Amino acid sequence: MTGATGESKDRLSRIFEVLELLAGESGGMTVTQVSKAMGMPLSSTHNLLQRLVGSDAAVVSEDLRYSIGGRAVRYGIRIMDALQVRGLARKHLQDLARSLGEDVYLAERFGNRVTYTDRVVGPRPMTLDIRLGQRLFLHATSVGKLFAALDPELRAEALAGPLPPLTPATLVDPDALATEFDRIAAQGYAVSDQESYAGIVGIAVPVRDAGDRVVAAIHLSALEAHRSPDQQLAWLEHIRATAAQVEHALGRIVPD
Repeated sequence: MTGATGESKDRLSRIFEVLELLAGESGGMTVTQVSKAMGMPLSSTHNLLQRLVGSDAAVVSEDLRYSIGGRAVRYGIRIMDALQVRGLARKHLQDLARSLGEDVYLAERFGNRVTYTDRVVGPRPMTLDIRLGQRLFLHATSVGKLFAALDPELRAEALAGPLPPLTPATLVDPDALATEFDRIAAQGYAVSDQESYAGIVGIAVPVRDAGDRVVAAIHLSALEAHRSPDQQLAWLEHIRATAAQVEHALGRIVPD
């Protein structure tokens, strides 16, 4: 019995060690790389990675590189409460959703993954259900475009493709996407105009910490039918004000 218990602990320990290993490699790792790093036989490593993929704790790319999956990200969010940002932003997100009547999200970057870490449903909720921890497209979502526009590494990854057409409005031409990134970097916010979901508009504004690093983004998701030019400007003003409140809580001081 003791031997079986010890074996279970060893297996559990290996799972956490592999997840920690994958979390430190934004570009993913091959079976061989994981096997060498862990000192495990290739067959055992492959079986463990496949079990992690099967439970959504890891994902595998077309070129057979393994990286952290949505389930592991969601567990990390719950355990760490989104590295303090989520806890500090929560009340401000609730106030924003109540004020604007729309769904609002907090997004963060984990390696080369951009994902929502919190969501507050507005008084008139949509049927759109985006899971926390789900990887977001860098070329089609407002927060994906925002992070890519403000970070050279993510920008290069996004422009290298692939750029799947999620809707007829999705930018699938690298030159057009590069121009969009330049515009976002200059104006300081991003808009997804039905580029990810038909009929849905998204607006994202960055959140910076005391060191002026972009640590999160606040995203508003609304029906296209709710938008007008004046309404979009009003949304943007409110989102920026909320981002400033979160930044203040993070210790950022903006010079006058």
